[in-house]
Amino acid sequence: MTISLHTDRHAPGTELTHFWSACVGAGRAAEGLRAGWQEHLRLVREAAGFRHVRFHGLFHDDMFVYRQDADGQPILNFQYVDDLFDRILDAGVRPFVELGFSPGDLAREKATTFWWGAHGSPPTDLGQWAKLIEAIAGHWIHRYGLDEVRSWYFEVWNEPNLGPFFRGSRSEYFELYAVTARALKNVDTRLRVGGPATSNFVPDARFAGEYEDTSQHAVVTDAENLDALEWRPVWVAEFLDFCHREGLPVDFVSCHPYPTDWALDGHGNTRQHTRASDATTRDLRTLRALVDASPYPDAEIHLTEWNSSPSPRDHTHDHLQAATFVVKANLESIGLADSLAYWVFTDVFEEGGAGDTVFHGGFGMLTYQGVPKPAFHAYRMLNLLGDELLARTEGAVVTRHSATGNLTALAYHYPPEATQAPPGSFDGRSVAEGTLATGRPRPLRIELTGLPPRSPVTIETLDTEQGNAIGAWRAMGAPEPPNREQTRLLREAGHAVGRRVQLADDEGRFLFDEEITPWSVVLLRQGGETR
Repeated sequence: MTISLHTDRHAPGTELTHFWSACVGAGRAAEGLRAGWQEHLRLVREAAGFRHVRFHGLFHDDMFVYRQDADGQPILNFQYVDDLFDRILDAGVRPFVELGFSPGDLAREKATTFWWGAHGSPPTDLGQWAKLIEAIAGHWIHRYGLDEVRSWYFEVWNEPNLGPFFRGSRSEYFELYAVTARALKNVDTRLRVGGPATSNFVPDARFAGEYEDTSQHAVVTDAENLDALEWRPVWVAEFLDFCHREGLPVDFVSCHPYPTDWALDGHGNTRQHTRASDATTRDLRTLRALVDASPYPDAEIHLTEWNSSPSPRDHTHDHLQAATFVVKANLESIGLADSLAYWVFTDVFEEGGAGDTVFHGGFGMLTYQGVPKPAFHAYRMLNLLGDELLARTEGAVVTRHSATGNLTALAYHYPPEATQAPPGSFDGRSVAEGTLATGRPRPLRIELTGLPPRSPVTIETLDTEQGNAIGAWRAMGAPEPPNREQTRLLREAGHAVGRRVQLADDEGRFLFDEEITPWSVVLLRQGGETR
């Protein structure tokens, strides 16, 4: 079946918001103090246009924000946070502030998750927590100005429905949200606060009570067809009802729509399930309808973590299909959310410790060494789209830049044989390579008219041969670790998508009519520059 679109440059369009560039994830605050992390942030900001960055561990002990003296009195130190936020802002990005986890001296339990020992438990003293929130928000306003801080977002905690991240009940989280939201609004009523920042959607009642009921996982593990189940966001309806009853502000709703479910099979074993390739879009429609019908219909929707899987050791993340999935899910979800934040932009990331190899399946769109993976180009190409949507079909869109009138089209080949989101490849690269071998070439036909006669159009192609650094790494013998010259060559290979320039005809008509390989992504951009 052919992917086909015909669009005139002067056709009417509708506004297109680049929600895919609104926010991107990173690991933890302390990692942001490293030179590599900062270099990578500047690179993805320039290429992909990311406007906010979100990360864990703002109050972790390695940031030295809060400790208590011998008399139990708080000692506040914002120097490390200032250093980090200064550099984020200097890169042209703003913080999407995740307020958590507990500082050690306020934690009910310590070192509940991650290699770095995050204190995922409620604060022992909510009064002291509120004072901390007010103090740091006031400090940011003093340092950066009120208008600047009003442009940030403040999210209360991360995935509080999961025990490692929050050793408390749902009611305790709701109370924590109430205290935090009121503290922020005490500083300034226009600071934007939201939650509940819960994990992936589920089709069962495991989170219907105060704590997770793992016996409910059988709904998933026994299902013959996962996609026939009704997947719902965790705690969102209950959260909005609670906030409405208590008169609390909700400026945005957040959760994490990973297209997966890792359920226990009744014998203590975790089974990893991957949902349909359109799961993200269907989840966002569900969430959009829920928020629209809630007491907070004007609340923004921010999906503050998202990827093909929630594992930092999934080799799929290094391969081409990760990029195709990014483009597909975002283009199919236009108009449904205010952000869909890729988790994460860099493999400078240590939830489970350092990666042992260059391509270890890390979440990042850049390796630790700064080598672009295909997902980097997915976001770079999405960022090159215009701000007006002219036409769309399954597999392609055509957009226009209102400032110049120029057209940009983006197309992808997600093979119909691949009915799932890209499955995880956790115990090596075999599953990722098998997925990449799925499918057959597909015709792509995009016709653009109304262009200036003989004007140039740049064609960019991302496929297994172009912009695919892992292939270049293998061709040089898969060095571990690569030396400095090999690292330079890998960076070049990672950036080197296919680029060629062709001209419209004498009537201002441009026709792209070629077969494209499975999992490839193609960008057509009016203009002859090749950046």
